[in-house]
Amino acid sequence: MQLLHIDSAITGPQSVSRQLSREAVDAWVAAHPGTQVSYLDLAADAPGHLTQDALSLRVPPAGAFSPAQLRENAVTERLLAQFLAADVVVIGAPFYNFSIPTQLKAWIDRLAQPGRTFRYTANGPEGLAAGKTVIVALSRGGVYSTSEGGRAIEHQESYLQTVFGFFGITDVRFVRAEGVALGADGRNEALANAARDIRRHTQGAANEAQVAQVA
Repeated sequence: MQLLHIDSAITGPQSVSRQLSREAVDAWVAAHPGTQVSYLDLAADAPGHLTQDALSLRVPPAGAFSPAQLRENAVTERLLAQFLAADVVVIGAPFYNFSIPTQLKAWIDRLAQPGRTFRYTANGPEGLAAGKTVIVALSRGGVYSTSEGGRAIEHQESYLQTVFGFFGITDVRFVRAEGVALGADGRNEALANAARDIRRHTQGAANEAQVAQVA
């Protein structure tokens, strides 16, 4: 089994999402011996945001690819191949300005390739990356999941659920640490809740939604 571990927080050792993603990976490997882990730190090795050159895979030029387009295509192919090869993806995703880090968004933009991770059909879009388990370790300074108003301005978990679902991934599990900026008690409670989420989400089989559907 191949596991891809991704971090996106820019705060280094102080990052709660990095701590939680590492704990989730360690727990998964302990529960599933033989798992092979690869690591991508998007804060240290972030792909560039989409440009016309980066879009050349989707909209090929009339002539030959330029050197800039070839470089961007190589980045996209590397990230896409790494993602598609993984059976399990663990992502550390902090909450920046109501959404995810731009580095994580840039990575997702490279994955969104027609004919590779999704396609449009007469019946609508179809995801092509089914069969994976995605575990997202979320960290938030405040609490957003427990109120209608909070959920309305939260574009972190909701976006990731949507985009991975668009890719055809039905087994998306969230580890939530909410309220880490609300004093020592709030932080401790958030980390305790996240630890319970990690235990729950790493003990079962991969791709549980599809397994249940087949059964």
